[in-house]
Amino acid sequence: MRRLAPAVALALAVLACVAPGLARAAPSIEARVARSRVAVGEPVGLDLVVGGVSGGISEPDLILPSGIEIDRKILSDMAIHEPQAFAALVAKAKGARFVIASTSEVYGDPLEHPQTETYWGNVNPVGPRGVYDEAKRFAEAMTVAYHRYHGVDAKIVRIFNTYGPRMRVRDGRAVPNFIGQALKGEDVTVYGDGSQTRSLCYVSDLVDGVIRLMLSSANEPINIGNPQELTIEEIARTILRLTGSSSRIARAAPHWRASSPELTWSARRGLPTITWWL
Repeated sequence: MRRLAPAVALALAVLACVAPGLARAAPSIEARVARSRVAVGEPVGLDLVVGGVSGGISEPDLILPSGIEIDRKILSDMAIHEPQAFAALVAKAKGARFVIASTSEVYGDPLEHPQTETYWGNVNPVGPRGVYDEAKRFAEAMTVAYHRYHGVDAKIVRIFNTYGPRMRVRDGRAVPNFIGQALKGEDVTVYGDGSQTRSLCYVSDLVDGVIRLMLSSANEPINIGNPQELTIEEIARTILRLTGSSSRIARAAPHWRASSPELTWSARRGLPTITWWL
C-alpha cells in the first residue's frame, strides 16, 4: 500500500480520537485503508477495526477535501458526543465559517480590569472552577490550531455576563436570584457589602454581536459583553424597583469590553426591563 498523504494520515488520527462511541468500545482503535486510492482529493474507503471486530463503511455521507469518507454512524456519534469536532470537520469540508462560544471565564480570576483579548488570564487549574476554565481555554487552543493548520475560517467569541428571557429561577446567578426572591416577597440576598460589580449584556445584544463577528474577517478571540458595570447592590435595588416588590435587601457572608473596532457593535442595554419575567 502506498504511503498515506500527510493530510489523510492526520484525518485518520483525528478520527480515531474523536469518535467517542468507538473509543468507549475499545481503548485502542485501528483505522486502516481498505482501498489503495489514497491521493489527496480522492475518496478513501475506511475499514474500522474495533476491538478486533471489523466493520466496513459504506455509502459515505461526507467526502472531506483530504479524501476521507465518513459514514452516517460516525458523523452522528460525533455530532452528539463531540459537537465541536463535528462542526469543525463540516466547516473544513464545506468551506463554512466555524464559530465557537467561549467565555470570559478563560481569564480566570483576572488581574487586569477590564480584560482585553490580549490578556492571557489568571487561572488556577486545580481551583473549584478549574475544569470549566481550562476546558474553554483548551477549546480555544484547538480552534486556533484548526484555523492555522487547515485554514478554516474560525471565530472565537468570549461571552461575558448575559441575561434575558427564559433564565431559570434557580440558575444561581444574581439577576434570576434577585427576581425570584423579589417576586416571592423574600429577602433579596446580597453577599458581601454589595460593592462587587457585574456587567450585564442583554441577550439580543449578544446575538447581534455574535452575528457581526461571524460575518467579519476576524479570527482572533473577541470579547462580547457590556462595558458598563453595575454594583450588585445597584442590580438588586433596580430589580426591587422594577418588580414593585416590598422585599428588603439582606446581607450575607460571601459564599465590559465588547468588540473589535471592525464589528461596529456595542451593548445597548444594561438592565432596562424585566417585564418578560413578570
